[in-house]
Amino acid sequence: MQKTTVKQTDRSQASWFVVDASQEVLGRMATEVARRLMGKHKPEYTPHADVGDFIVVINASKVQLTGAKKEKKVYRWHTHHPGGLREVPFARMNERHPEDIIRLAVRRMMPKTNLGRQMMKKLKIYAGDRHEHHAQKPTPISFGSGANRKKD
Repeated sequence: MQKTTVKQTDRSQASWFVVDASQEVLGRMATEVARRLMGKHKPEYTPHADVGDFIVVINASKVQLTGAKKEKKVYRWHTHHPGGLREVPFARMNERHPEDIIRLAVRRMMPKTNLGRQMMKKLKIYAGDRHEHHAQKPTPISFGSGANRKKD
């Protein structure tokens, strides 16, 4: 019988990364951020343990979208009251809460469990280019989705 070794959760192994959202396309960046928050990029990935890294996203208000999504994308939710469907277009969401655009995109790719909510706490998002995590010495990473793309 073959045995599988399971890595214990160790927060000291978690690395810090910083992503500049102004150089990235929203969906492509969100998938990679979610992957790193879960720890799927590590060989010791375990589905029931939090082995992911911390991610700091800066310039959230400058995130890029492809095609006509800037005009057509709408965020919808329901208040659970009669007639309570709410809609906010991307432009207004980007003006008022640019951090929520990235947070929603990443959250919807994470596990819908207590562990997924715990992993989301390791995501730090800032609308501008300043962040409070210089002491952790985050490593800058780029996914190459926006900077090298041709413009439509």
